[in-house]
Amino acid sequence: MADLEYFVTSKFSQGVGRAFCKEAEIPLDTALEGSTDAFNPAELLLAAISACMTKGALRAAKLNNFEIRAIEVKLKGTRQDAPPRMARIEYELLVDTDEPDRRLELIHRNVLKFGTVTSTVATGTELTGHIRRLETKDRGEQATGAVKC
Repeated sequence: MADLEYFVTSKFSQGVGRAFCKEAEIPLDTALEGSTDAFNPAELLLAAISACMTKGALRAAKLNNFEIRAIEVKLKGTRQDAPPRMARIEYELLVDTDEPDRRLELIHRNVLKFGTVTSTVATGTELTGHIRRLETKDRGEQATGAVKC
């Protein structure tokens, strides 16, 4: 099987940064003074991990034929100054499902084992966390319909 390749272009001009991929565009917090309406590079890394975990959970659910109504990923990254790097990332993977606990753990194992971004980050950063059920009180109005995978 051939290796997959990914392509992203970013541009910075007149105080504004943007990243482009396929037909998508993301505003970037690249200005020295910072920006509250865009992700900075560290936040983009955390967002990439959360997207990877979400996609991995949905893929595992599809392969194992069970239902997920909603997923939420909460991450906290801790930056080290010298040398500058993301030293630690903690996560909480919340899944709204009626599947038994052993199947919930199966999702977690699959997310960590087969996620491209999570696997890459885990080689150089302490990546720790857990999976738990997303309770109705946790998700509020977000998830309304089930997705059969």
